[in-house]
Amino acid sequence: MPSPHRHATVDACVDALIAHVGRDLRVGVPLGLGKPVALVNALYARAKAQPDLKLTLLTALSLARPAPGNPVERAFLQPFLDRVFSDAPELDYVRDRANGSMPANVSVREFFFQPGSQLGNADAQQDYISTNYTFAARDVYLQGCNVCAQMVGVEDGADGPRYSLSCNPDTGPELVRMLRAAEARGERKVAVVAQVNPQLPFMRHDAEVSAETFDHIIDHPRYHHALFPTPKMAVSEADHAIGLHASALLKDGGTLQIGIGQLGDAIVHSAITRHRDNPLYRQAIRAFGIDARHPQLIERDGGLDVFSRGLYGATEMFVDGFLHLMDAGILTREVYDFWALQQLVNAGDCDPARLTPAVLDGLERLGVRVIRGHDFSRLQHHGLFNDATRYDSGELIAPDGQRIRANVADPDARAAMAAHCLGPRLRNGVVLHGGFFLGPNAFYAALREMPESRRQRIAMTGVDKVNQLDANPRLYVAQRVHARFINTAMMITLGGAAVSDGLEDGRVVSGVGGQYNFVAMAHQLPGGRSALMVRAVRDSGGKAVSNIVFNYGHCTIPRHLRDIVITEYGIADLRAKTDSEVAKALIEIADSRFQASLLLQAQTAGKIEAGWTIPEACRDNTPQALAARMAPLKAQGLFPDYPFGHDFTDIELALSRALPVVKAEAARTPKWKLLWRALRAGRPDARWQPHLARMQLQHPSSLQDKVVATLLSETLSRQA
Repeated sequence: MPSPHRHATVDACVDALIAHVGRDLRVGVPLGLGKPVALVNALYARAKAQPDLKLTLLTALSLARPAPGNPVERAFLQPFLDRVFSDAPELDYVRDRANGSMPANVSVREFFFQPGSQLGNADAQQDYISTNYTFAARDVYLQGCNVCAQMVGVEDGADGPRYSLSCNPDTGPELVRMLRAAEARGERKVAVVAQVNPQLPFMRHDAEVSAETFDHIIDHPRYHHALFPTPKMAVSEADHAIGLHASALLKDGGTLQIGIGQLGDAIVHSAITRHRDNPLYRQAIRAFGIDARHPQLIERDGGLDVFSRGLYGATEMFVDGFLHLMDAGILTREVYDFWALQQLVNAGDCDPARLTPAVLDGLERLGVRVIRGHDFSRLQHHGLFNDATRYDSGELIAPDGQRIRANVADPDARAAMAAHCLGPRLRNGVVLHGGFFLGPNAFYAALREMPESRRQRIAMTGVDKVNQLDANPRLYVAQRVHARFINTAMMITLGGAAVSDGLEDGRVVSGVGGQYNFVAMAHQLPGGRSALMVRAVRDSGGKAVSNIVFNYGHCTIPRHLRDIVITEYGIADLRAKTDSEVAKALIEIADSRFQASLLLQAQTAGKIEAGWTIPEACRDNTPQALAARMAPLKAQGLFPDYPFGHDFTDIELALSRALPVVKAEAARTPKWKLLWRALRAGRPDARWQPHLARMQLQHPSSLQDKVVATLLSETLSRQA
């Protein structure tokens, strides 16, 4: 391929794209972090200025900073946002789409929304594409995509700069292959664009690409900006309880997939406690009655011991929790990119630390016969053959020059390989395959500063490989032993269907993403399990509403794929169960305020027999009982609000805990009472002057500010 065109400005690249592709630009950009924001903004600005230029953006998860609402929120959030987000640019179309000012010649078509962000936006809802993550590249291509653009990392190499797709090799390479094939057939003009940002960690394996991958490369220090972070959120008591239950389902020597957010952090926190402080972990398990209620499930599918064999991660989203699992010595199970070798390691017939001739016997026993060139390269990469051995036309050339038939089934050839070609130990194993990453600033810094040998154990790759078995079933089944795919849902019906992405009126909350893929894969894999985590209740207008419902007019995971459901009140193992058993198990882990009505609905529909009653042990599923159970464990250091740190200052942390209380109290108290309290209040405690100053309330000038300052001071005093 010819050398790529290099540009110092995004506008120059836009000119080149229009000149080559035309004035109907259909631009595919990655979900989340990997969007080339400066280029996207330049394309959008050009389309706004030139109505005859048609721009279609094909993407997902258009990230936006939190938007402070009232003055109190703004006073708290704005300095925090300015500090944490630094100079990370924002997408201009997100702002215009929110206020309804996007021009008619621009369309943004997404297959995943930032959760809840587009519920009130008719244009976004109408342009949403519902698809599995594994079909995203195909569907973007079928939308007529003619430009694929991405932010990339860079590294100096012997032959010039090398590039990394870094955070997003998830769908781009698959899309580029489709575009290049269409280009070769003369079906469409296409362009592939890289916007360079050295702030992106340089990830290798499938993420590393040459300059010739791209038609255009934009590289100038003005685009070397901070990465868009997702700051940590507090993990609630309910989330921690869910994470504790989920951690008991992790099988030592198994495979793990989790997602972003508080529930993912909760699982990781409990897993690390299980490994580092097993007596305290078991105390928590007993306090929640998990071992007593689910002994067979834990024995068969989980465990309570330390992770002596370790876990391997196979996850579409590489979240910072996996780094914490690496640091804790849990994410240590290495996998290898050759099916028979992986099977031998799984069976204990190959010791990765010490290779013996028995490994060749094992390959022959599994049916490996002639070693082809690409098989030799893969096996040598993993150390099965020493570096001095070469391959030539169906023969191995040993270090001493001896030529050996590359046929493991031949006893003489196998003996010669063992004597002259075998390596000392396996190498280049991988502890995590991920499709994309997104997280807090500390996560990005840790990846950038990580020693090369450690970063090599993390392989970013495509979701066509991570999210399904189709690309190489024999290998992926061998790698993903005892797989635990753990995801979140909004609601669960008593039939076992999960509602994770949308509402029954058709509005989309987020998207299917890879959830369906992982749930289906859990049913395909021997020993695989899918666990859906759902908070038992949610707050709606100040009232508690059950997330376990009799039925719902939309589902993401159909009832025939029901497996494990976890709430803060327990685990429901639904696999292979009757409808009656499923409904009963879900009622048992529902909030007790809603159990009677759920039971009545199920009995009225004939799904539960009339004489069945809720077990006594499940009748106190309340937030109060949960708090009482957790209190002594929290006193021992378990279940902190931020188990993996946060971006707040000490003052901001105190304010973050107090302000929701102030908001709730202000909402439920008559205004005249609030004013009376504020007028009667004396001078605030001196301890809270810095906090009031941070909120610009040290000298309140209005009655409203006086009320807020009074409530805030009172709340801080109570929480101190």
